Order: sequence, then structure tokens, then C-alpha cells
Amino acid sequence: MPIYEYQCSDCGNQFELRQKFSDEPAKECPQCGGPIQKLISQTSFTLKGSGWYTEGYAKASTPNTPQSCPKEGSCASCPAAAA
Repeated sequence: MPIYEYQCSDCGNQFELRQKFSDEPAKECPQCGGPIQKLISQTSFTLKGSGWYTEGYAKASTPNTPQSCPKEGSCASCPAAAA
């Protein structure tokens, strides 16, 4: 269940309520009975590093290394000769 933060317009009391998405929003302060406003809260969800897609779901990339050649060293333009 989500936790919503509210603040009273009269006394400034800030409080949290666990409510279902389908519940009606709270309308009055539990301390003084005054009108309240729902606050925008910070989330605890963060993405770190290069992101969840590349770390958990993307295909593993194969390194771009040339394969060895049976004629290795015989051709200057051969990628295996540079390795």
C-alpha cells in the first residue's frame, strides 16, 4: 500500500497515511481538524550505474576481437596480423 504525506493548512502538522489507491484522500488534520493538502513526496526508487536495462536485460555483447588466421603474419592488412 502506498504511503501518502499530508500537511495541515491551519496548524502545519505533517503526517503520513497508508492508503489504497482506491481510498478517498484524507480531508482533515488528525490534530486540529483543519483542512489538509497532499504533499509531493520523494521516492526511494533510484537508478544507478548504466541502468537496469543494460545490466539486467540486454544481451551480453561479444568483444570485437579478430579471430586467429591460419596464415597469420603473412598479410599486412589482415586483422590477425595486428593482434
